[in-house]
Amino acid sequence: MNKRNTQQRRHSIITILNEQGEVSVDELSLRFETSEVTIRKDLAALEKTGLLLRRYGGAVAIPDEVTQQFSAKIAPNKLSIAKTAAQLIKDHNRIIIDSGTTTSGLIEQLNDKRGLVVMTNALHLANAIHELENEPTLLMTGGTWDPHSESFQGQVAEQVLRSYNFDQLFIGADGIDLERGTTTFNELTGLSKVMAEVSREVIVMVDSDKIGKRIPNLELPWAKVSVLVTDDRINESVIKQISDQGVRVMLAPYAHE
Repeated sequence: MNKRNTQQRRHSIITILNEQGEVSVDELSLRFETSEVTIRKDLAALEKTGLLLRRYGGAVAIPDEVTQQFSAKIAPNKLSIAKTAAQLIKDHNRIIIDSGTTTSGLIEQLNDKRGLVVMTNALHLANAIHELENEPTLLMTGGTWDPHSESFQGQVAEQVLRSYNFDQLFIGADGIDLERGTTTFNELTGLSKVMAEVSREVIVMVDSDKIGKRIPNLELPWAKVSVLVTDDRINESVIKQISDQGVRVMLAPYAHE
């Protein structure tokens, strides 16, 4: 069964679950004329993405308050920034998506793109990319797991990246120093620098409230940044300061929580 049929079946499972409150493996196996093993895989995948809770012999719906928390995992403003950044992605582009909450919002914007090659250093992003119906080619850096950034870092990851070249890197930041560039609380900045080195274009995605924050660790100097995508709450003087560094500024409409 191809991935599109799998996605359609899983969507139907959620619809049934929302109507009934619970489902059994036996019932779903008969309804979809597929094996119980396949249904269990469906339920495991749906639980991993936070859409249901597995119980012995089946699954139950997520309580409303938990569902609301899950759907709010990526804040509306971050999604707005992601939608704006996604306009830069063309069919058949080779892109890197770094770990981060704002960059995570890009994944659902990729389904209308064709022939993508997507590299990431984050397991949750890799899982989400794998589920896309348009089936982009997925690459992972591997390396040493860093619990702070919830991503792979280190020399192995850097070596893997240097084996490729990419059209674009999409990366977040903890802060934007208007004089120096992007900054981070994480002292592990080596992989970010390599990501930028192997990418023709570097797109930084941040909420406007991070602009002007002074954080000790410089991640990417302005010379390495091509585009800054943020929300439209910044003023003209800040836009000019960033533009004067040779960086294109793209503004997304601010989306309230």
